[in-house]
Amino acid sequence: MMQVALFGAGRIGKIHAGNVVRQPGVALRYVVDVDAAAAQALAAQHGAEVATADAAFADKAVGAVVIGSSTDTHADLMERAARAGKAIFCEKPVDLDANRARACADVVQKAGVVCMIGFQRRFDPTFSALKDRLAAGEIGDPEMLVVTSRDPGAPPVEYLKRSGGIFRDMLIHDFDVFRWILDDDAATVYATGSVLTDPAVGTVGDVDCTAVAIRTRKGRLALINTTRRAAYGYDQRFEVLGSKGMLQAGNHRPTEVTAATAASVSQDKPEHFFLERYRAAYAIEMAHFFDAIAHGKPVRTTIADGVKALELADAATTSWREKRIVEL
Repeated sequence: MMQVALFGAGRIGKIHAGNVVRQPGVALRYVVDVDAAAAQALAAQHGAEVATADAAFADKAVGAVVIGSSTDTHADLMERAARAGKAIFCEKPVDLDANRARACADVVQKAGVVCMIGFQRRFDPTFSALKDRLAAGEIGDPEMLVVTSRDPGAPPVEYLKRSGGIFRDMLIHDFDVFRWILDDDAATVYATGSVLTDPAVGTVGDVDCTAVAIRTRKGRLALINTTRRAAYGYDQRFEVLGSKGMLQAGNHRPTEVTAATAASVSQDKPEHFFLERYRAAYAIEMAHFFDAIAHGKPVRTTIADGVKALELADAATTSWREKRIVEL
């Protein structure tokens, strides 16, 4: 039985805990969180124990850790897990500082443990199907990618103060999608942004709407548009234009019922929040992680992918602040 220690008992920790206990041959042993009440409630729900980080790392029966705590803890916890010989699943980002992330990646790689970063969009069934059809050559060679990423509302300002900015906090997922779908890396990045949805965002030196243009090393083009507020729900979609056609991946809705009357034709709005939108993806990625451990398979989202996405976020931040194209 694989014993697991979970770090973080917040909203993403609760999702991961539920998915961990659904894996065959896996048990949640410990929950670690600075909020003792939250840790106790989650541990009780899944028959686990509350523990300190030191106790969890010292327990040789723990074979894997799942890290869903605050970003400023990620790199330290990953390094401790790697040195203790434990497999690692960690939410994005590796860290808010690219140099720190690269140092962490070096420790993890030298330890030789399984390490997976939580870029759940790669595991979304619709997005995965598009990737498979693209790889099969259905639309020829990919030439352009357009990504739309819109949240239903901005997080609290207190969160934004510690988030590292919209490019590291929100667009890091879009940068990973860009690299995954086009199987290419950026040569140049140009980013711009504005405060259009909530003036409070500007008071912490951030923006809430962005547009990013990327030219890849193979000459392909990608456009990413984002906003912290979409009145109609959580808007996540993209399209790829290829030499022989186009592939599109759209939004998820609570139901796929279409109502047609004399007055109008209507459908449900998109799912309202990312926890609902990516419910299936979270389950699939956790199953993938434990399958990789059990069978010695490579993981789909590596710590190197985490570092690359962070480097793109840094480049976009520099481009926005300095109003220039950044070469990578």
